[in-house]
Amino acid sequence: MPDQTFLDWPFFTDFHRQFARELDAWCQSHLRHVAHDDVDQTCRDLVSALGAGGWLNHAAIDPNETGQRLDVRTLCLARETLARYSGLADFAFAMQGLGSGAIGLFGQTEIQRQFLPAVRAGEKIAAFALSEPQAGSDVAAMTTSAEKDGDEFILNGTKTWISNGGIADFYVVFARTGNEGGAKGISAFLVDADTPGLDASERIEVIAPHPLATLKFSQCRVPAERLLGEPGKGFKVAMSNLDIFRSTVGAAALGFARRALDEAVNYSQAREMFGKTLADLDITQEKLAEMALDVDASALLVYRAAWTKDCVQERVTREAAMAKLYATESAQQVIDKALQMFGGKGVESGNIIESLYREIRALRIYEGASEVQKLIIGRQLLG
Repeated sequence: MPDQTFLDWPFFTDFHRQFARELDAWCQSHLRHVAHDDVDQTCRDLVSALGAGGWLNHAAIDPNETGQRLDVRTLCLARETLARYSGLADFAFAMQGLGSGAIGLFGQTEIQRQFLPAVRAGEKIAAFALSEPQAGSDVAAMTTSAEKDGDEFILNGTKTWISNGGIADFYVVFARTGNEGGAKGISAFLVDADTPGLDASERIEVIAPHPLATLKFSQCRVPAERLLGEPGKGFKVAMSNLDIFRSTVGAAALGFARRALDEAVNYSQAREMFGKTLADLDITQEKLAEMALDVDASALLVYRAAWTKDCVQERVTREAAMAKLYATESAQQVIDKALQMFGGKGVESGNIIESLYREIRALRIYEGASEVQKLIIGRQLLG
């Protein structure tokens, strides 16, 4: 059982503490053995299970139905807890939130009522399509276009590195609707996966298998009522969504790091070496101390950002960037130290440390690479 004392921090209410403990119990019952032979089907099954368990109610909130908004502390606790047990379970939960977040924030009431209940129930799989081959960190370099034609928009272009690509039921897609350069003139659309002119067949294989695809739009017609937010204000839609979910990436990294620390502690106490246990060696205790320090520092930054978003101010660009940057970078180091402690076993396929080593790497890139987070923090300080 990982350290739970952080739940006593003043960032949390009794609701959050009960939520974290109940989700942990659910994970112990449902995520002990997550199959990886068919990643697409596993993700579909995980979305269904998370929906049936009621956990997706916290990822896709309909403001018209509940009068509430997404609680970032709850999202972070969910991702940290799920990540400790299964990277794919964390992925499934996160993408239901990120992929539907723009609908809850900017969608028309009819669209919210049509899509959000199905997302919460795990009946529809969501996806967020922002990145392009030449526009990842630099969103302003986007070239996918959406041209108005009567009551429709015609989308042309390419999106890539799209999580849930190929298995999603719908995509929130960002495209240029104006001639302005930079971040201006971008709009957001909700596009059904079976819309003619949308091809998601080109899949992408990565070191930690997840459903990823390149999306190609060729004369893809989307009804004008599927526009999310105001025309030309899509950059605001994207950034508002990321401002909520960026801190949760740090939370997922924290979950991976906690699992690595727990595994390292247990292994060091059981592994005999030089007539002692590995835990008896000074160098081991030093490494475990460094790992524990990074875990706690990450938790403080992640939950400060989440609490600030929930309780203090609407925009947490600086706090979220700090949380995402530190938690993902330090988790990489924690997992690397754990792997070194395991020695040859740490790189054996199927070992939990080997899996964590592959899982953590992408988190330092997606939703803003570490280098971009440094730029954001610097500009916030100077501004």
